[in-house]
Amino acid sequence: MVCDGKGRALAFILTPGQAADTGMLAATLTEIRVPGARGRPRSRPDRVLADKGYPSKANRAWLRRQGIASTIPERDDQIAHRRKKSGRPIDFGDQQRERYKGRNVVERCFNKLKQWRGIATRSDKLARNYHAGLCLAATLHWLSSSDH
Repeated sequence: MVCDGKGRALAFILTPGQAADTGMLAATLTEIRVPGARGRPRSRPDRVLADKGYPSKANRAWLRRQGIASTIPERDDQIAHRRKKSGRPIDFGDQQRERYKGRNVVERCFNKLKQWRGIATRSDKLARNYHAGLCLAATLHWLSSSDH
């Protein structure tokens, strides 16, 4: 799932339970469509904040090609591997650490959607029904949190 800074879902993709989330970063980000006052809908964020599950070389390369800044910490095994080889270290200084504190917004978004029992328990047998429930819950979340 991708959410905005207010914890509202922008895009999500359903995957099988055994699928790794890291491979879905690019596909999920390409689903973003935020309409503005005029012109084409915005489809690219300025920055992506993600946890240690997403720092693969492929994800970082894709984000660079798209011109999207990222705040993704390296896993401990990647840091150890980087020390053995020469290479450009990932800058995760004080400014990046401060930005990373905002990553919990997506976790709060998940928790808000899981207030719906059917979503939390995943009791729907069909993916389309589960997806429809997610869409409805996300829409109601948008409506209840919008600035009127």
